[in-house]
Amino acid sequence: MVPSPRPAITLCADDYGLSPGVSDGIRALIALGRLQATGCMTGSPHWPDAAPLLRALDGRADMGVHLTLTDQAPLGAMPDLAPAGRFPSLPQLLKRAVTRRLDKAEITAELERQIDSFETHYGRPPDFLDGHHHVHQLPVIGEAVLELWRRRLNGKGWVRSCVEPFPAILRRGVDPFRASVIAALGLGFRRRLEREGVPHNTSFRGVYDFSARVPFAELFRRFTDAPGERALVMVHPGKVDDALRAADCLTGQREVELTFLASEECVLSLAGRGIGLRRLFP
Repeated sequence: MVPSPRPAITLCADDYGLSPGVSDGIRALIALGRLQATGCMTGSPHWPDAAPLLRALDGRADMGVHLTLTDQAPLGAMPDLAPAGRFPSLPQLLKRAVTRRLDKAEITAELERQIDSFETHYGRPPDFLDGHHHVHQLPVIGEAVLELWRRRLNGKGWVRSCVEPFPAILRRGVDPFRASVIAALGLGFRRRLEREGVPHNTSFRGVYDFSARVPFAELFRRFTDAPGERALVMVHPGKVDDALRAADCLTGQREVELTFLASEECVLSLAGRGIGLRRLFP
C-alpha cells in the first residue's frame, strides 16, 4: 500500500520590499526554510535595493508581485485613480471597484509597470501574482490581472485566491467577519480562475486583526490545521524600522510574527501535527 502523502501547507509573506526591515526579516525566514513564497511590492522605493538580495535566494521560494493600488505611490501617472500621486485607501478603492468606476486601461498600465519593475530588478518574470489588501480580486482589477497573467507570465505561475469556505472560517474562529468579507469579495474572481484554468490555491488562511489579543502561536496553529490540498497562509513578518513606520500602520505585530516563524516553537507546532511546508505547486 502506498502511504498517504504528508499534509503540507504554503506560507507566503506579503510586502517584501516595503521597507528594509521587512525585507530583511522575510529573507531570513526564506533562508531558514520557513517561507515558501513572498509577494514583492515593486513600486516601493526600497525595492531596487532589496531585489538583488532576494535574487540570491532564487529557487528557495516562489517570488511574486504583490500588486499595489492602495495607500502607496504609483510608478506612473494615474490621473483618475491617483491624481495627487497617491493611491486611495482600501475603502475608497473598494467602493469604486464594486461600482465599476475604475479606468481599466489606467489600472492595467500601472500593474504592468509593477511587473516591469520586478523583471528589471529581479531579472526574470514573477512566479505568481497577488494583491496588497487583496485588491487583485476586485471587479475591473481582477480582469486586468488575469490578462496580465496570460500576457506577462505566459500563462505560467499562479494567482492567489482569497476564498475560504465559510464553514471553515467559522470553525477556525479567527476574525470571522473580516475573513468572510474577503472571501465573499473573491467569489467571482475564484470562478474565473477555475473557468480559465489558472493555477491557484484552494484554501486561504491568515486573516486576523493584527492585534496581540490572541497569541500568534495559537493563531498559527488554527491557520495551519487540516491544510488539505494547496492551502495558502499569508503572513506579514518583518523588522520595524523608520521606513516601515513612514509607509504602513502595521508595525509591531510584524516582529511578533517574525520571532515566532523563526523559532523552534513554530517547527514543533507543525511537526507535532504531522504537517510539512512546501511550495504551492512543487
